[in-house]
Amino acid sequence: MIALGLEGSANKLGVGIILHPSQGGSAQILANIRHTFVSPPGEGFLPKDTAKHHRIWVVRLVQQALKEAGITFDDVDCVCYTKGPGMGAPLQGVAVFARMLSLLWDKELIGVNHCIGHIEMGREITGAQNPVVLYVSGGNTQVIAYASQRYRIFGEALDIAVGNCLDRFARTLSISNDPAPGYNIEQLAKSGKHLLDLPYTVKGMDCSFSGILASIDVLAAKLKKDIGGWKDEVSGENITREDLCFSLQETIFAMLVEITERAMAHVGSNQVLIVGGVGCNERLQQMMSIMASERRGSVFATDERFCIDNGIMIAHAGLLAYRTGFSTALADSTCTQRFRTDEVLIKWRD
Repeated sequence: MIALGLEGSANKLGVGIILHPSQGGSAQILANIRHTFVSPPGEGFLPKDTAKHHRIWVVRLVQQALKEAGITFDDVDCVCYTKGPGMGAPLQGVAVFARMLSLLWDKELIGVNHCIGHIEMGREITGAQNPVVLYVSGGNTQVIAYASQRYRIFGEALDIAVGNCLDRFARTLSISNDPAPGYNIEQLAKSGKHLLDLPYTVKGMDCSFSGILASIDVLAAKLKKDIGGWKDEVSGENITREDLCFSLQETIFAMLVEITERAMAHVGSNQVLIVGGVGCNERLQQMMSIMASERRGSVFATDERFCIDNGIMIAHAGLLAYRTGFSTALADSTCTQRFRTDEVLIKWRD
């Protein structure tokens, strides 16, 4: 079976084509194409501008994906799209296009939960069997474990997502959004040396990031005001914006490691799977690996092809659901900004 997947819940527009062999075995990625809407430094991406970007690019990306896969629309069994969660306008534009393809090609339509797409693609690529999942992105922060055909949420962000915290701080420092603000913060953090005191807000299994962002914004304003005059009390060296990026990463990632370790202990798992755009961060992977190794466990993660929002994850999760008999009627092919991970019945797992 072959599925075409469309992802457009935020500023990445992805088109993926995947093949599930009829005799079983690993999925085959036939095409995985993505185009990103990049806003100017110091600015975020507005829903209307992002939706316009998706409308402009979606046709040519689908044509490119079909060409790269070496197939025609006749070979496609179903069209999968991101139903939610995400930004309203971009989601709506991609949903309308998915409906059009479904009607034009006379193919079944499959609405997919964005978070489930990340998890299932991560499991497929890494081979992780039954891990605790840390899902970290611009819009979501969740610690998840599977039980009784649901991905259960053990902990999450109480306010803004970890990726949103990083992106908004990048705007504070007017860091470029190309290729991604979080990636550019990661590169700056590698040169940071001084760990500054920031709020550490873990409440049981949940985290809060808005207070950390407010505090680091105050420090950024102080740095801007006292250029060359703010020195570390111990070393006497100047505090730099690299130090701010380093301090922010170390603090928020330590929080994520703590709640993930607590979930591992609760469910008795020795595997961690990191998914979502922030999961590309090498420092987060390193910190999680240190924790897991101390528990004699292992960490699974993917590179930017699969961590960052993409169409292939939507195609894969959609095809898993389609093979169980699931499809989305045209009247139900809506999209929603709020679509909880634990709302989806995972019929393809025991």
